[in-house]
Amino acid sequence: MWVVKIGGSLNRDALLPQWLELLGTLGRGRVVLVPGGGAFADEVRAAQRHWSFDDVAAHNMAVLGMAQTAMLLRGLAPALQPVLREADFRKVLRQGGTALWMPLQLLREQADELTSWEVTSDSLALWLARRLNAERLVLVKSCEMDAAASFGELAQAGALDGRFAALAADAAFPIELLHRGELERMRALLIGEHVCAM
Repeated sequence: MWVVKIGGSLNRDALLPQWLELLGTLGRGRVVLVPGGGAFADEVRAAQRHWSFDDVAAHNMAVLGMAQTAMLLRGLAPALQPVLREADFRKVLRQGGTALWMPLQLLREQADELTSWEVTSDSLALWLARRLNAERLVLVKSCEMDAAASFGELAQAGALDGRFAALAADAAFPIELLHRGELERMRALLIGEHVCAM
C-alpha cells in the first residue's frame, strides 16, 4: 500500500486530471490518495486571522477543506473510491480500486497533537501512512524543491509544514517529494522502474 498526497495547490492546475488518471489506473489496488486543503484551508487561515477563534475550530474547518478537495477529486475522477474509516482502505485496495481518503475521522472535540497549523495535510498524510503501515509515502507539490535539502530545510523554506521533519525521522518507509511536473517519475515509481531525482 502506498499513500500519495496530492497538494491542494493543484486544485486548479491543468495537470490535476493527468495525476488522477495515473493514480486511478496504475495505482489501482495499492494507492491511498490523500487530498490537500488548498484554497479551502487558506480560507480557514484568513477567517481565523480575522476572528481569532481557537485552533481546534480551525483544525476542524481545515479537515473539512481537505474533504472538499476529496469531493473535487472524486468529481474529476469518479472511479476514485472514497473511504471514511481506516478499516475500509484495504477492502477497497483488495477489490482493485484506488482509495480516496475522506479525513472526517480527524475532526476533534479537544486539542491534541494534530490540532495546530504546524500540522498540515503533509503531516496528516504521514500520520495516515504510519497508521496503515504503508510501504511508501509520496507528496506531490507545486513548489520547487531542492532535491538535496533535508525535510527540516524544506520546512524552513515553506515547502513542508513545521512538524513533518520530526514525524518523518523514524518512518519505516521511503518518503518521496515530487513536483507537479514529475508525472513520468510517478509513473516509473508505480511500475517499478529505477528513477533518478531531479
